[in-house]
Amino acid sequence: MNTAVPRTEDAGDIARARPADALGTSAAQARSAVLEELIRKDPGRFRVLTGDRPTGRLHLGHYFGTLHNRVRLQELGVELFVIIADYQVLTDRDVADNLLQHVEELVLDYLAIGVDPARSTIFTHGAVPALNQLMLPFLSLVSVSELNRNPTVKDEIAHSRQSAVSGLMFTYPVHQAADILFCKANLVPVGQDQLPHLELTRTIARRFNDRYGAGSTVFPQPDALLSSAPLLLGTDGTKMSKSRNNAITLAATADETARLVKGAKTDSERHISYDPVTRPEVSSLLLLAALCQGRSPEQVAAEIGSAGAAVLKKVVTESVNEYLAPVRVRRAEYGRDRAHLRAVLSEGNERARAVADATLAEVRAAMNTCY
Repeated sequence: MNTAVPRTEDAGDIARARPADALGTSAAQARSAVLEELIRKDPGRFRVLTGDRPTGRLHLGHYFGTLHNRVRLQELGVELFVIIADYQVLTDRDVADNLLQHVEELVLDYLAIGVDPARSTIFTHGAVPALNQLMLPFLSLVSVSELNRNPTVKDEIAHSRQSAVSGLMFTYPVHQAADILFCKANLVPVGQDQLPHLELTRTIARRFNDRYGAGSTVFPQPDALLSSAPLLLGTDGTKMSKSRNNAITLAATADETARLVKGAKTDSERHISYDPVTRPEVSSLLLLAALCQGRSPEQVAAEIGSAGAAVLKKVVTESVNEYLAPVRVRRAEYGRDRAHLRAVLSEGNERARAVADATLAEVRAAMNTCY
């Protein structure tokens, strides 16, 4: 496993579409197009940090939203760090229920979709003390008002399960900055709603370099690889979510998938058409079938025509089950050896600790706190 720091970008690369200040959406989109070309030319220059909270099994929304992109980047030769953010489970809940089970289920999902632990590092917050220790100097680099203004945190607080939010929720973006910067990741796949978090990470990196770098760059300012992930609704027509029981998980059987799709919300119009604005539920089902078939939702809709919702659901069920069949086979194989899952995590934790320890040592040297 290569744990060398990714190479910095050439000045010419930086000049192309690099926003001068904040990562606005249009600037991030332009930059992402440049990044995709750079990845194709030289994937070894990039290190990616991505991950999930262990709060339940991953579903098709996760898969088409982020998971398949991780495997794509891995296969291109990009170095991948995948964090299982166990500490961040506590940002919006009082206790972390069934944490060990959820962590193992995430590892199982990762292996089943093709994340290769020989080429990518899968690890947890709790097993990497030096990562979490970076939060202390990082918190000194941002103001309370800056944390207060973060729109993503405001939204997460508004939808929190708790009657009163904890300090961990408030400092969540700084914890994410530690996640990204501990391994000096220079590329972070995100959706538009996560851009404010990444901009704060860039700010922390820049301020640390300015304050303690003595003319050198301790931390890169990571780029956003903006996701063009499709929006898949849950079977009840609302946002697909682990907590709403409206999602088809990667662990679902073929029969469970058929039952879930059969109960999916549609509308009263018999003719099937792709119109996300006026027919969101039908369009989401069409999109799901299309993603599994590698075609456009309009093509799928044209084939179904006036056959109605029953045929649409049949097409979706068959498409999903065929697409997930190899994933389910691999998942069942890996699931028979829980010791292997723990070994994968143990090895990933060891790699991540080595990287984090080296970064913390560099931070302490820069801050003159080596006693």
